[in-house]
Amino acid sequence: MQHNVLILDFGSQYTQLIARRVRELNIFCEILPFNQIPEDLSSFKAVILSGSPYSVRSEDALHPDLSNIKGKLPLLAVCYGAQYLAHFNGGEVAPSNLREYGRANLAFIKEDEAFFENIPANSQVWMSHSDTIKTLPTNGVRLASTHDVENAAYRIDGEQTYAIQFHPEVFHSTDGTELIKNFLVNIAQVAQDFTPNAFVEETIADLKQKIGNDRVILGLSGGVDSTVAAVLLNKAIGENLYCIFVNNGLLRKDEFQSVLDQYKGMGLNVKGVDAADRFLGELAGIEEPEAKRKVIGKVFVDVFDDESKLVKDAKWLGQGTIYPDVIESVSVKGPSATIKSHHNVGGLPDYMKLQVVEPLRMLFKDEVRRVGASLGIDPELLGRHPFPGPGLSIRILGDITPEKVAILQEVDAIFINGLKEHGLYNDVWQAGAILLPVNSVGVMGDERTYEKVVALRAVQSTDGMTADWVHLPYEFLMEISNKIINRVKGVNRVVYDISSKPPATIEWE
Repeated sequence: MQHNVLILDFGSQYTQLIARRVRELNIFCEILPFNQIPEDLSSFKAVILSGSPYSVRSEDALHPDLSNIKGKLPLLAVCYGAQYLAHFNGGEVAPSNLREYGRANLAFIKEDEAFFENIPANSQVWMSHSDTIKTLPTNGVRLASTHDVENAAYRIDGEQTYAIQFHPEVFHSTDGTELIKNFLVNIAQVAQDFTPNAFVEETIADLKQKIGNDRVILGLSGGVDSTVAAVLLNKAIGENLYCIFVNNGLLRKDEFQSVLDQYKGMGLNVKGVDAADRFLGELAGIEEPEAKRKVIGKVFVDVFDDESKLVKDAKWLGQGTIYPDVIESVSVKGPSATIKSHHNVGGLPDYMKLQVVEPLRMLFKDEVRRVGASLGIDPELLGRHPFPGPGLSIRILGDITPEKVAILQEVDAIFINGLKEHGLYNDVWQAGAILLPVNSVGVMGDERTYEKVVALRAVQSTDGMTADWVHLPYEFLMEISNKIINRVKGVNRVVYDISSKPPATIEWE
């Protein structure tokens, strides 16, 4: 990718939002931990430093080497980044008398700054810090203040270095995207050429060069990511792509056959492999969530190893990995603490002699959908809700048995079909049911019951990095609850999850 923006992550909960705002400007960017700065920065046109839960004054302050960046590339430092530049370059950072958190309004010191072009006076911004910049760094020029923060924004004289004490990436900063645009487009002169069509054209060319005449095996799931990855690879290498759809026994009700039917007519070479017994056998007795994911990942790879041996000269394994998977699977000191491991991130075991190709590795979910639309993929398929790679295993809390899978498949089918029948499916980004490891007392007829509890979950999101629960109509929830309890033997109680991400995650495990 050309015209890259490098975002250095210092562990802020908002780092991914910075990337989203940059991508919304049709500018390609990538996030790297603060301590993994590439030696070759020639492909980067600008750098952004994120915020952090750390203090620059502490002994364990995150301390990157910016000698190849500051003064050499346009640099925007956000919150911790702004304090870092001040603290280690002749300024002073001290604890605030009060925690500066929440909404504030900018007062411009330098009205004619290109940095604030098209941003009105008193623009609302979002503060989130406990330290404050008392003295600007050497050659620092104050650009803006707020009621409580004197040095809310500054630049370094003689450099294209800008620093802000607030978070432009969050929704509450009303002109935040405009400010990021001013920095990247007006000051750093970064081209806004990261579009779906450009991505498709460049990716297909890259895949042709990278793969050549080699054969690729791709794991299809029926979801958006693997489908778009398959179509991209198919356009690049055609008949040398061998798609495999594995039934891990943890799919939705009747999904194995319906997904195979879905791909008929798309020109893809797809083979269905029913490995349900193999997965469920390996999962027997395992309760810990991470252990489940690792078992599924191992069996998934083992199945592909078996299938790859049936494809002569197969040299690559294609996957639908997307950027949130990559971000959430990175773990260094501080930044990007591992929330969960992903079964399709992290490479392959030594015994499997396949290289990995991931055409969508740098895209967010909404970008994948736009790329799919530019490829002419059926809008109904592109609108399909995300479904976790480990399937229903992480929606069955505790150990997994075929009986529990059958119960959850029935519950899930009632919920998802209900959303479709009531015209609510497209108002939801992801939905599903969770089988809880508790029994609940109930009454059916004149008899007491002691049966399972299920939780329904429906969220709205753009890319899965943050999410809000959906306010489904009470009448709909009542209808679905009644259907589940009356039709699914073994369930006598239904609850609805009204947690947002953060602090919760979308899945329960």
